[in-house]
Amino acid sequence: MKPLAMTTSAQNRLLPTIAFWSLGLIWGTNFLYMKLAVQHISPIQVVFLRVALSIIPIVVYGVATNSFDRKHIKSWYHFLVMAVMATVVYYYCFVKGAHLLYSGIAGAISGSTPIFTFVLSILFLNEEKITFNKVLGLIIGLLGIMLLAKPFDAGFTPTTWEGIMYMAVGSLSFGASFIYAKKYITPLNIPAAALTSYQLIGATLILLMITDFRGIQNVFNNTKSALGLVIGLSFLGTGLAYLIYYFIIEQMGALKASSVTYIPPIIALVVGSTLGGEPIVLTDFIATMIVLVGVYFLKKK
Repeated sequence: MKPLAMTTSAQNRLLPTIAFWSLGLIWGTNFLYMKLAVQHISPIQVVFLRVALSIIPIVVYGVATNSFDRKHIKSWYHFLVMAVMATVVYYYCFVKGAHLLYSGIAGAISGSTPIFTFVLSILFLNEEKITFNKVLGLIIGLLGIMLLAKPFDAGFTPTTWEGIMYMAVGSLSFGASFIYAKKYITPLNIPAAALTSYQLIGATLILLMITDFRGIQNVFNNTKSALGLVIGLSFLGTGLAYLIYYFIIEQMGALKASSVTYIPPIIALVVGSTLGGEPIVLTDFIATMIVLVGVYFLKKK
């Protein structure tokens, strides 16, 4: 029985780890898809289509797994807060940032999310303990992100700084959502499929009120942009990503789960260079290794 118990325990530890790295991979490719889509339609239209198209498969999955319950309605305001922080603001700022910057640079700056999460967790989550490893991991990770973003490069323009600010605001909003989810959403014990559905439905309702739909169909005139938006951003980068998102918060805690945002910078850099034709230099590879070291220490107790 002991070997079996050890095997089960190992599997229970392995699944969150697989989910963690899978989510980082999915989010890392999103920046190139945003860059492609925003060439044909406005950022807010990209966000609307990304969210609206992801609802059906998630709701179908929720129904199939019997995840919905009328009792969930009483917590509607929590779902609305998550819709604003972890969807509308977060997505819009990241699309704007990806539009104004290289997709790899935008992805690099998105790695600042754990910095905001770390500070907010100290203020609002008593269960998150400050340890030397966590502080060291955040510092190392921030150093890697700074090397990737190159904020003081002579070639940076006011437009570039505007893109950086959008990425910073988006990262702050998303970092806050980890804390809010851990403090108010996770204790509700609502299935991830239901949480994701409620959040995306709330976000869609908000976006319906603020989106200008003129010319939104133009994205479907380009096959590459359309596929990236529908499959990459919507189905994988939104629907599936949020199922994984809630799972790793529950399994790892808000701070450790937020460290998943250190992975997209690496993926975005590689994807932007190989598929997007964006420039990449030796310091980018060095910074990538530094980020990985930061992730390692941040996830240690």
